[in-house]
Order: sequence, then C-alpha cells, then structure tokens
Amino acid sequence: MISLERIAVGGFAEAEASIAGDAESLLLYRDETGVRAWLNICPHAGRRLDWAPGQFLKSKEGLLVCAAHGASFELGGGTCVAGPCRGEALRAIAVVVRDGAVWLG
Repeated sequence: MISLERIAVGGFAEAEASIAGDAESLLLYRDETGVRAWLNICPHAGRRLDWAPGQFLKSKEGLLVCAAHGASFELGGGTCVAGPCRGEALRAIAVVVRDGAVWLG
C-alpha cells in the first residue's frame, strides 16, 4: 500500500485503496503508537479533507482541519470537535504496519 517511511511521525499521507470494490482516497496519520487511517472524506459535506492532493492541515492544537469548511478532528479517533459536523467522526479504515509498509487490515 504505502511505505512507512513516507509518513513522518506526527504527519499525514494520502493513499489510494480499493474498499469494497471502490477506489477510495485514504488519509493516513502516524504517531508514536502507530498509524491510523480514515476515508479522506469530511462527514459534513462529503468533500475531501486535503487542500491539495495529499496535503493536510494540522492546527497548533494538533487537530486535523478540513480544508473546505474548517471542521476540526482529533487524531486519536477521528471525532469532530469543532465546526459544522461537531460530534460526527471520520470513517476509520483498519490498517496494519508490516515489513516497513502500511497495509489494509
């Protein structure tokens, strides 16, 4: 899927994957504990979260910020904590790190 080296600790990456037969854009986030993945879709209006392909905004508070409408998501579980979709969450995708790469789990 994607080399772990492409994701800095505290950083993001975008990857394409086939989910239930559909091509989907995934947002990957890496921290000290591992890698989390979500569909690259804001629950507010169904738009991509990145401001340019693979370029994501992170606030000073460490929140992922949707480039379209400013919704802010905590990176532990993807819950929206501020903005138009407060209380909703990003759709998590299971991934595993194996042999230096991130794979669909």
